[in-house]
Amino acid sequence: MRSQMFLGHLLLGFFLFAGSAPVRASETIEASSASNPAPVEVFSAFDRFELAKVAMGSPYAGQPANDRALLDLQTDIDKRIPAWVAEKNAQPAKSDPPRVLLIEPRVEKIRFVSTGARFWAGAFSGKSQVLLKVRISDQATGTLIAEPEFYQQAAGMAGAWTFGAADKTMLERAASLVADYLQANFAQAVGGPTGKE
Repeated sequence: MRSQMFLGHLLLGFFLFAGSAPVRASETIEASSASNPAPVEVFSAFDRFELAKVAMGSPYAGQPANDRALLDLQTDIDKRIPAWVAEKNAQPAKSDPPRVLLIEPRVEKIRFVSTGARFWAGAFSGKSQVLLKVRISDQATGTLIAEPEFYQQAAGMAGAWTFGAADKTMLERAASLVADYLQANFAQAVGGPTGKE
């Protein structure tokens, strides 16, 4: 009986770990440089701001660990950016019709280690990594104003010691980099860090 329970727990752990494995564990995920270029226009040249939901395409979408990470990342973005957007949108428009800046974040690449994988395999499940790109454009014309990228990672050992908390904190840091870029480039075009060290 005891051996059957052990085998059952072992199989459950295997399926939890397998279900959270990334598409390509050996894939290189990193930002192209340490800093993002400045936008072609300051964001204050626009009257209204529209923030899209975070997108994620194949081959990353549809995997339980990545889909969970996307939900957490959306929550982290929602804690940092919509209030700023609402504040700017409350200001009187300078042009008629108002110029609208469209902000479209997307997960370009991700390798997210789930809590289950951390529990069963610890540091052996590797590090979590995320690369975000944010397309920032003039909504009316489609003109690209900026397309910064943001990279963060959580080391395997850190994820193991924190039982997955470090993996989630990685997403929070990525969301903070996006918010910082938007705020820093509102009054002047200065670019900003990608998160790559």
